[in-house]
Amino acid sequence: MQVAVRHLGKGAVFRFHCHRQLPCFNACCGNLSQALTPYDILRLKNHLHLSSGEFLRRYTLIRTGPATGLPIVSLRFDMHNGGLCPFVGAKGCKVYPDRPGSCRLYPLARGASFKSGAKPEEHWALIREPHCLGHQATKVQTIEQWVADQELEDYIYFNDLMLDILRLQNKLGRKPMAGQQRDDFISTLYDLDNFRAKANSCPWPGEFDFETRLGKAKSNDNALLELALDWVKLVMGGMDHEP
Repeated sequence: MQVAVRHLGKGAVFRFHCHRQLPCFNACCGNLSQALTPYDILRLKNHLHLSSGEFLRRYTLIRTGPATGLPIVSLRFDMHNGGLCPFVGAKGCKVYPDRPGSCRLYPLARGASFKSGAKPEEHWALIREPHCLGHQATKVQTIEQWVADQELEDYIYFNDLMLDILRLQNKLGRKPMAGQQRDDFISTLYDLDNFRAKANSCPWPGEFDFETRLGKAKSNDNALLELALDWVKLVMGGMDHEP
């Protein structure tokens, strides 16, 4: 039996409920290729009381996305423990309040398309894996109810900001990032503690209102990530004009 993916239109409902009493509990938490977004890492490193640099060293692998040429930061699974997620225990997820967005979304998948000046158009699908018994639940919910229940709003917001960077990369038609450009991309978006330390020395355009935004970012991690995302877009846009 293969994985089934079903498109969900506006107003669609689905049945799903995952809980500890299911025999398949934790079965979906291993042997994955799970990319982490900058916001995922921000939440996880704060939960674990680690610097972003230390989190990257302990828990991630970095490769280049074949479709985009941009670095992809993936969670390193514990191959000495059956390929399980390093944050899973016998009782379930040990970082549950700050688990990654892809874990929160499951069994849904979300895509987004953009038109100039408009909000993203969302595309939703339901994933049914043969081992998952959560689909046998009687509980019925809408996509909107699932998003609210799983506290996905901030994850979706920052994912869409990352999609804007992917759009820019596609527009520029760039080759895979390498060398210093690749290192700067990773250290700015995924190592936010490093970016906070270096933000003052970045050359910001005068119209950017940098001082106000940096002042807010000193005490607000979400504001810091927004600033880092804008910095990457500024740098990538500037590269478009290099000889």
